[in-house]
Amino acid sequence: MAAASQRSPTPRLQRRDSQGRPPQDGYGVYTYPNSFFRYEGEWRGGKTHGHGKLLFKDGSYYEGEFVDGEIMGEGCRLWVSSGNTYSGQFVLGEPQGHGTMKYKDGGRYEGEFSRGLREGHGCLVDQDGQVYQGSFHNNRRHGRGQMAFQNGDKYDGDWVRDQRQGHGVLWCADGSTYEGQWHSDVFSGLGSIVHCSGVGYRGMWINGHPVAQATRTVILGPEVMDVAHSSSFTLRVELQQDNGEVAESEDGRVLKISAGVRYVQLPAYSEVSFFKVDEGSQELPIQTPFGFECIAYPLSSPTSGGPELSATPESASTDSPLPQGDLEVTMVSNVLCDQEDTPGRLSAGGGMPRCPEDCRRVERGRAQFTDVCLGPPPPGYHPIPFLDSKHEKASSRPRGSLGPGRMTPTVRDPPAGSREQDSVGSYPAESQPG
Repeated sequence: MAAASQRSPTPRLQRRDSQGRPPQDGYGVYTYPNSFFRYEGEWRGGKTHGHGKLLFKDGSYYEGEFVDGEIMGEGCRLWVSSGNTYSGQFVLGEPQGHGTMKYKDGGRYEGEFSRGLREGHGCLVDQDGQVYQGSFHNNRRHGRGQMAFQNGDKYDGDWVRDQRQGHGVLWCADGSTYEGQWHSDVFSGLGSIVHCSGVGYRGMWINGHPVAQATRTVILGPEVMDVAHSSSFTLRVELQQDNGEVAESEDGRVLKISAGVRYVQLPAYSEVSFFKVDEGSQELPIQTPFGFECIAYPLSSPTSGGPELSATPESASTDSPLPQGDLEVTMVSNVLCDQEDTPGRLSAGGGMPRCPEDCRRVERGRAQFTDVCLGPPPPGYHPIPFLDSKHEKASSRPRGSLGPGRMTPTVRDPPAGSREQDSVGSYPAESQPG
């Protein structure tokens, strides 16, 4: 009786029978004839059904649900050849539905799959920590999506086969912003950019470069102006393209105006006198593109009531001697915050800083400096008037009326009545008899 009772229970683990057939029902282990597959798990009617683990000869495996001999339902899969692992839904042996794929290089994707590929909506984090969240097609970013880049930039817009294409907005880490059309991952088409400094461009782009970008700064009006001390004058500036048209698509560039006097040390009784320079002067001459040097000359603004920020405080002394006649100075327009082809690299924040007194911000390719006045001479530089009548010939040249508060340009005008900022004008400062 005892021996009979020991033989009656059916063993839980079934192996293939002596004829090599797989288990019929319950839990069993089966090695397939080609020896590449080995299955451990539940069976029903001679087929894998329920929960089980299918091992591959190369070390790969699947563990999860089976239905009528097929991998179907929730499970986990490891591919030894790639090192990737997937956990989620399966259909006929392939990831399909919602799941998570972990890549060997450290990346991770969570979202929808179809036939083993990323398809639909999901979130992809690459090995560098960059995050994309949006639509996928055929394993690529495709459709609408947002991406946070490693350098801090963020993009929200259209994608085509892993590249930004269509309409999108780029927020740069430094505060610059671009909104418009993209093609092959670069600005292309109609778009606008606002640099973190406030510089802006609105217009067409080709291969990441603005089509109507300004290439030169032009100061309008006569080439030479005779300006008396304390007389205000106005300068109008345009940003122009190569063809001479105003670059109205540009905003926000900050232009600075400064003045300089030609630096020439002449004897006190020379036919043309300039400034006498104190021997102990610390003022260093500035080299110009015309082969001569100049010294900075301060400007003042009626609105501020004093010298501009570009002038040193000592130069504001009202006791300094002034020329008896007019003073010809070099007017220079400098671009303080220029636009690059790509979003800029200034401090973040995206705000538009306030311009100093000697600066103006460009609007639609134009800027205007109004009520600009010449300040007192710099310290250590003393104007020398002509001393006797032998210089009358030099002083009899036609000059404009230079009464207080008035400005008269010379007759000589450049072609088209403008001069370019590329050249620092060669305008010597002279002291002429009143």
